[in-house]
Amino acid sequence: MDGRDLVRSVRMVKAVGPAQGLRSVRMAWQRRKADAQAFARRGTERARVPGTASGAEPQPGGGLIHFARSSLRVRVASGGAVFCGWDGAEPEPSYALAGACPEVDPRAVLEPDTEGGWRVVSERVLVTVSRHGAVEVRTPGGVTLRRELPPRWWDPAGTVADGRPEGCGVSRWIQRSEVAADARFFGLGGRAHGPRLREGVYRLWNTDPGGAFVPGDDPLSLTMPVQLVVADAGTHLVFHDNSWDGRATLREGAEGAGSGHDRPGSCELRMDGGPLRYWVLLGPPSRVLAGWTALTGAPALPPRWALGHQHARWGFGGQDEVRRVVAGYRERGLPLSAVHLDIDHFDRNRVFTVDQERYPDLPGLARELRAEGVRLVSIVDPAVKAAPGDAVYEGGAAAGAFVRDALGREVRGVVWPGESVYPDFTDARVRKWWGGLYAERLAQGFAGVWHDMNEPVSFAAFGEPTLPRSARHALEGRGGDHREAHNVYGLAMARAGYEGLCELRPEERPFLFSRSGWAGLQRYGGTWSGDVATGWPGLRASLSLVLGLGLCGVPYSGPDIGGFSAEPSRELYLRWFQLGAYLPLFRTHSAVRAGRREPWEYGSEVLEHARAALSERERLLPYFQTLGQLARLTGAPYVRPLWWNAPRDRELRDCEDAFLLGDGLLVAPVLAGGVTRRSVRLPRGRWYDTATGRAYEGPGRVVVDAPLSRIPVLARAGAVLPVAGADGGTELEVWAPAAGRRGAGMVVPDVGDGWRRPEVERFTSRLEGDSVVVERQGGGAVGYPVRVRGLDI
Repeated sequence: MDGRDLVRSVRMVKAVGPAQGLRSVRMAWQRRKADAQAFARRGTERARVPGTASGAEPQPGGGLIHFARSSLRVRVASGGAVFCGWDGAEPEPSYALAGACPEVDPRAVLEPDTEGGWRVVSERVLVTVSRHGAVEVRTPGGVTLRRELPPRWWDPAGTVADGRPEGCGVSRWIQRSEVAADARFFGLGGRAHGPRLREGVYRLWNTDPGGAFVPGDDPLSLTMPVQLVVADAGTHLVFHDNSWDGRATLREGAEGAGSGHDRPGSCELRMDGGPLRYWVLLGPPSRVLAGWTALTGAPALPPRWALGHQHARWGFGGQDEVRRVVAGYRERGLPLSAVHLDIDHFDRNRVFTVDQERYPDLPGLARELRAEGVRLVSIVDPAVKAAPGDAVYEGGAAAGAFVRDALGREVRGVVWPGESVYPDFTDARVRKWWGGLYAERLAQGFAGVWHDMNEPVSFAAFGEPTLPRSARHALEGRGGDHREAHNVYGLAMARAGYEGLCELRPEERPFLFSRSGWAGLQRYGGTWSGDVATGWPGLRASLSLVLGLGLCGVPYSGPDIGGFSAEPSRELYLRWFQLGAYLPLFRTHSAVRAGRREPWEYGSEVLEHARAALSERERLLPYFQTLGQLARLTGAPYVRPLWWNAPRDRELRDCEDAFLLGDGLLVAPVLAGGVTRRSVRLPRGRWYDTATGRAYEGPGRVVVDAPLSRIPVLARAGAVLPVAGADGGTELEVWAPAAGRRGAGMVVPDVGDGWRRPEVERFTSRLEGDSVVVERQGGGAVGYPVRVRGLDI
């Protein structure tokens, strides 16, 4: 146990209380004993490298290259994505891929290269393989974006004749990659310190932080072996499709280092097992994310109401208090879309139950709130109380739904309801059973769900707070253990919930977001920060998480506004609230003893400024709705780094305290106390301060006002933004283009919360004399009222 594990354990025991703490001690010992019995100490291992290339077999989209002690499959998909698989690894089976493996590029060909190597040539990418197994991914023009050095495996005793291990997937392996000296790393899932990833070691193992986390805590609940690498030479994404435990060690490069030669940046990936296979996508950021979406699936589109403000709390006293909170919003004229109920609304924390004393008529409460335009959203935890007579436990036990050990016994852990068992979501049969249980949530009146504690968590006084690594899983019929299943557990649970809700209410899009997950989570919903610590560092971490997850393909996310762990100061609460108003998931939340999060609890001044932020969020709902549709169609996140359209701008690549909301707005939140003015790095072009109308020219850095009443928001010249008009309908807010330049924007009309897909309407803007002309692409009437801003500058 290292220092971080010790701190995590102390926090966990403190959070769960003495009774659960004692249970966690017992379970931790049982977990350690189970793994010791299942896994023998590592015996003799044999290091292996590919050796020398001995030949190759052309195949559709590429080919199979043989080495003395391994083989490498290289395949180029029709969209330009490159797949590489060592030791016979294929793209499937995969939890990340959406549906069938993408079609290969029929024009990609394998041909001999110089010095005994090989190369795969295609229209969009060039892949070269050296005679010793180094792989380079290049642009069609020959610029190297990534160089993978020959991998190294440590095989257990027992090998076949060619040196490969018996039983694919049990070998540890390491692969070192080199990128350009100026490259910057992003991604790896949800990371609290970023979004740009500094030099260091990043673990790939979904982990409950054991209480509220701060920027130094790593890993967190949602890790992914997905890196987005941005350099002058180009942008690329690499995804190692391997769900085992691993560590990525990043090292930034240096230009002109030492003798004047560049030192490349590098990533060293060490995995405890599983296949060595990966995908590489290259191009501008928008094309890369579009390709990633095509590979792993389009993001689920939240219903319109889920883009409004949502209020949550662990510790509502009961349905009367929920009514009082909703009435407080209504009486003060504050918009509210949903209220989230935490585990305290369950009967003794048991999933799919209701505390009848505190919520004697939950369906009635849901109907009452729905009439006021407010939905109820329910927490759902995976752990099931292991108690005879518990309906969920009895049903799951009869169905053989729970994770078992090698002897066929139920694996047990400790979570909020006490001693618990865990559904095996890697079994399609179990997902079907679990999805059917959401009928109870719908009958109680809930309109959506949020999945929690699904890393999965088992409280542990020491060691890892999860299931034994020896626990057995179905893994879609292949069979395996928790070493492989752990990181995809939350993803598979999200699939179970999403598919269950689709079957139960086929006419409505489900609303689901999950604390844990893996690559491909966006197919089923979004995520949130988890239990971020209250404080200015936690506020900064909130933005880091949303930006990083968006670049990994999960566009819908947001933090616990105000932080989870303590009562924020008035200033901190307000600045967090103002940031949240421009993030996809706009939700206040707190722990049971961390104070309240209603805006009026922080005084009249905070209330009025929070009212302004809520009003602006309501005004921008058509824009958020359009961004959600575009995320579904293209993979582009709502919240984008400033370098999104200019990845070669090195100043923007290092800017982490502002972001683009779509293409039209730049948001510069206040992330420290006592700040009333702040500097903002602008991308190229003209930008208008939306509060003052003042114009600024980029690229460059400007200083703008950031009074307590608002955070700086700037609009791109020429932007055509759909906003809510005074009559509730959609109108176009157009910011005057610069002379001789054109602007553009899109609108995706609201067609309800079903599955009908609306048309994307495109508009252009241009300056003509002293007026702005707005035109619908393809001709015809604009169809919306137009309000021009920026002309009086």
